[in-house]
Amino acid sequence: MTPPPRFNVLGTCVHAVSLAAARDLVLSLQGQPPQGYLCCATAYNVNLACTDAALRSAYNGARLTTPDGMPLVWLGRWHGHSAITRVYGPDLMLAVCDAGRAIDLKHFFYGGQPGVAETLREKLCTRFAGLNVVGTFTPPFRELTAAEWQHLQSEIARAQPDVVWVGLSTPIQEKFMASVGNQLAASVLIGVGAAFDFHSGRVPQAPRWMQRSGLEWFFRLITEPRRLWRRYLIHSPLFVVRAGLQLVGWKKYPTT
Repeated sequence: MTPPPRFNVLGTCVHAVSLAAARDLVLSLQGQPPQGYLCCATAYNVNLACTDAALRSAYNGARLTTPDGMPLVWLGRWHGHSAITRVYGPDLMLAVCDAGRAIDLKHFFYGGQPGVAETLREKLCTRFAGLNVVGTFTPPFRELTAAEWQHLQSEIARAQPDVVWVGLSTPIQEKFMASVGNQLAASVLIGVGAAFDFHSGRVPQAPRWMQRSGLEWFFRLITEPRRLWRRYLIHSPLFVVRAGLQLVGWKKYPTT
């Protein structure tokens, strides 16, 4: 499959892709040896990557970095990519789970708080009859020890999943995938962040109209203010300023 074009947002290369195209790419990797990882980038993530070289490198080294938030979709259209759509991590997860049943795509869930990955498996298997979830793994809130890493490798080698869904926070999940993407016996890793909490029912999801209009941030802020206030009241305005300076040519961001 020919990779979609990319555009530069604060030094992060985002692919001008649609949800359907991203889904089809994932399905096309079934049964292949490790093919790297996919990232879903938001304005917050890209703003962090502006000053975090390791995170920026993780995004730019991904097989696909999708426009997870509407600001990135709008910027992509400004760059002339009319077919671009939002490729929201939770939506990509549902789309791949749904379509993957026809080819018996095998899924593995890595991440979430204790019990979340198991609840997610139950919820999605109920929603999508015939969904093939071959394993789950809940990591500790720290780096894996050598023994834990060996256990994860053996679990995935035993299960032989096509897709490992990674549900950690940014920038942890992106750096994790960049460091281990080709060391696990899975075709592809996909970082979907809060999708684990949303689809397991642990955290409420914004109404669809708020997601489409770019107002999901407001819903998440009022539902989790203590955790997310810095993200939406500091980083989001800073992203707007930086992106505006880039658009008018006052600031250059090399993709390194």
